[in-house]
Amino acid sequence: MEKDLSDYRKSYVKKELRTSEVPKNPFVLFQKWFDAVEASNSVEETNAMSVATVGEDGFPKTRIVLLKQLTEEGFVFYTNYNSEKGKAITNNPQVCLSFFWPEMEQQIIIKGRAEKVSPETSDAYFASRPKGSQLGAWASAQSTVVPSKETLVASLSQHETSFGDGKIPRPKHWGGFIVKPISMEFWQGRPNRMHDRIRFSSKQDNSWKIERLAP
Repeated sequence: MEKDLSDYRKSYVKKELRTSEVPKNPFVLFQKWFDAVEASNSVEETNAMSVATVGEDGFPKTRIVLLKQLTEEGFVFYTNYNSEKGKAITNNPQVCLSFFWPEMEQQIIIKGRAEKVSPETSDAYFASRPKGSQLGAWASAQSTVVPSKETLVASLSQHETSFGDGKIPRPKHWGGFIVKPISMEFWQGRPNRMHDRIRFSSKQDNSWKIERLAP
């Protein structure tokens, strides 16, 4: 099957990103953009982001996860540590996050190193999840091959019976990663494909080098 998409075009005209208006700390700009997207009610999941890792087979892979916490150190999301994603991060903690908000004609690309959050942090977040999501973390051996969907349904039912109405503890194989950025690039769409691109790169003194990139 072939499909010609060469006529798919969009003109980006909504905003611009001036170097003179950029704060010295990229987390400040990230929060400003995030809050604006959230306030616009134009994006269903403002905190949806792609995570790119390099697997044991040497291939990069991206998937969408949800940002669950922003700290002064980095970006936190949760997953099964034994999943394909979890194993890839354990073997190679250098990852890339990407936020794309087409309604605002913006994207943010974050390169950084991932590490596990503390067990206490993972415990606290797990306890805040709906019971169904807690059970799912136990019932699904994420990324493994299963014979059928019915196998998963049976596993979920088994754990529902096992835990009953009691408290569901966090599985040790499930928890959070924090991605601590070494660079953050802010992209704002502009007319004629002359997009604004501002990159923050971390320096040894914990300050940030700010550069404008050609589109």
